[in-house]
Amino acid sequence: MSIADVDAAFAAIDRAEFLHPRDRVDADFDGPIPIGHGQTNSQPRTVRAMLELLDVRPGQKILDVGSGSGWTTALLARLVGPAGSVLGVELEPDLAAWGAENLGRQDTPWASIRPADPEVLGIPAESPFDRVLVSAAARKLPDALVEQLTDDGVMVVPVNATMTRVRRTGPDPGDADISAHGAYSFVPLR
Repeated sequence: MSIADVDAAFAAIDRAEFLHPRDRVDADFDGPIPIGHGQTNSQPRTVRAMLELLDVRPGQKILDVGSGSGWTTALLARLVGPAGSVLGVELEPDLAAWGAENLGRQDTPWASIRPADPEVLGIPAESPFDRVLVSAAARKLPDALVEQLTDDGVMVVPVNATMTRVRRTGPDPGDADISAHGAYSFVPLR
């Protein structure tokens, strides 16, 4: 994936379509915008950095944890294209429904959003995933999500306010290259 691919996804997916009508005028604001339930539509600069770290490729299977309004799910769908798939999960049922509705207006039938199971992190039954994007801050590296990666799969997750990139290097979840990429603020991963 190149920076040009991320630029093209941002150009194709209008952030305003994933905001409440009263907030759409602020769609170009490079900051988080509240979407209800204590959640936000993340700062575009942050989303761009996360997507570049995730290194999404056409045809991949992606898990989007904390999909919120559906904006990141739609961006990921553009990056994987119709040969890939993106599954967004959101813990707040109202946001999951709204995010699915927002996503449904895009021409990306290979992407979907569903309510997350509050007892399960991710979707182990549908793993493995080539990429996992987490838009909520974990207190420690979520091993349950590392286990849902393919060998050589990549996850990007804020851990204790540090953007963390994990590349699984073998069959054991402990087989991973982990790197830190700056400080960021996110709502907590629950």
